[in-house]
Amino acid sequence: MPYKIGQLVTGTVTGIQPYGGFIKLDEQTQGLVHISEFKSGIVKNLNGELKVGDQVQVIVLDIDQYTGKISLSLRQVGIMPLKDTPIIKNNSVKRHFWTNYHLDYGFEPIALALPGWIEEAKKRIS
Repeated sequence: MPYKIGQLVTGTVTGIQPYGGFIKLDEQTQGLVHISEFKSGIVKNLNGELKVGDQVQVIVLDIDQYTGKISLSLRQVGIMPLKDTPIIKNNSVKRHFWTNYHLDYGFEPIALALPGWIEEAKKRIS
């Protein structure tokens, strides 16, 4: 993916939804500007803010490494110093893969616990 977090990009508005606007960055890539990232303050209706076909400058806020979705911001364009701020890569971030592979569950621990469960059930019945 040619984009990096913190990068200033020019794109074209391709769609407007109640929750944000979609920005086409290139032929294959499209990102979302959430309604909270349009401008400072409260934005109730995006139709007055943007029109489909508008050229806008946005900053890449986040890139989801699993899905490739890009979060963009219009609000940060005037705030964030781009050239003097180095992009820091944090390799110590722990990644969560939505599995429980780190837990020691499986058939063997259940088989070891089963006799104790049976004895406990027998005591409760009698």
